[in-house]
Amino acid sequence: MTLCFDLSAAAHERAGLGRYAASLAQALLDLGAPLAAFVNDPRDGQLPPPLNELRTFTAALPRKRWRLRAAWSYFGGPDLRRAFPGVSFFHATEHLLPVIPGARSVFTLHDTAYRLFPQYHLLQNRLYLTVMMPRFLARADRVICVSENTRRDALRFYRLPPEKLVVIPEGVEPRFRPMPDPAALAAVRQKYRLPERFILCVGTLEPRKNIVTLLEAYAQLRRSQPEVGLVLAGGRGWLFGGIFERLRALGLEPHVTLTGYVPDADLPALLNCAAAFAYPSVFEGFGLPPLEAMACGAPVVVSNAASLPEVVGDAGLLLPPGNARAWAEALGRVLTDPALRADLRARGLARAAGFTWAAAARATLEVYRQLGLALEN
Repeated sequence: MTLCFDLSAAAHERAGLGRYAASLAQALLDLGAPLAAFVNDPRDGQLPPPLNELRTFTAALPRKRWRLRAAWSYFGGPDLRRAFPGVSFFHATEHLLPVIPGARSVFTLHDTAYRLFPQYHLLQNRLYLTVMMPRFLARADRVICVSENTRRDALRFYRLPPEKLVVIPEGVEPRFRPMPDPAALAAVRQKYRLPERFILCVGTLEPRKNIVTLLEAYAQLRRSQPEVGLVLAGGRGWLFGGIFERLRALGLEPHVTLTGYVPDADLPALLNCAAAFAYPSVFEGFGLPPLEAMACGAPVVVSNAASLPEVVGDAGLLLPPGNARAWAEALGRVLTDPALRADLRARGLARAAGFTWAAAARATLEVYRQLGLALEN
């Protein structure tokens, strides 16, 4: 029985989806799962080792127009129907569940942002997800939701049978931990030209991440703490123009460091360097960056929206996502109160320790077993 696991996002470095796919796949392999990989258009990216050693199924879906081709294939086109000879089990980790006759399937649902915040998505993305997502979820034998919040949204929007849904939270890789190595931290500081003391936000630069509120809060904070910098670590996503317009309008360009996409290898050291971690997103299906920040010992300030309270618990300061004054005050407290910083650090480390990819993999293997995939104990 061939178990095919979608690693396309990992090959194409698609931010959070890629991190999820690669981390869960590696944890499954560590438990002995017999995975094969699916990579959509391998010409446009490669899997990291050791995932690149897996038997790999491919399809000629060009990255820029893959949604149109995927939909065509679903409704009868040949692109994907011929791509999986011998595959009897498929785990979809992105926004694609191919039609494989006779195969059982699991679909990971990360969020329902396109339903709740359509204004934050490009038209072609909204159309694709509106047409295809209900079909994918109805076709899947089991749907993994990455949070209870996502499960509630799935029941609300898609009216799926509750027994079809299972919640399996994401995890933190062991490399996200406090780093006592000054040389490693100094190297990252030099590579990204980081300020001596700074607030860090990690995530793709797009409207849903609510970077504009963070910029407004930072502008207020600078009045009392002008020496503190702001570092935005992430590539440019869709509809990012408004972020840069606000950055210029606030006169913050000299004080904000834009790193662009940060490779996974640099993230732990970057998080260790931060004086505080801010995550004002208006919606997350899970919210992995704050969890990784807590695992590195950074005090976190996050929005109280969607799944973030579920993930962070009492280990961070939670605020309304649109209140710039509250964000400025909270970040100011974290930066000036050593006792608060120490308390948040201790709570964050303890909280993050409860989320592991090994646990996620064990729960995922149990889903496979329930669907009839024969696995060794």
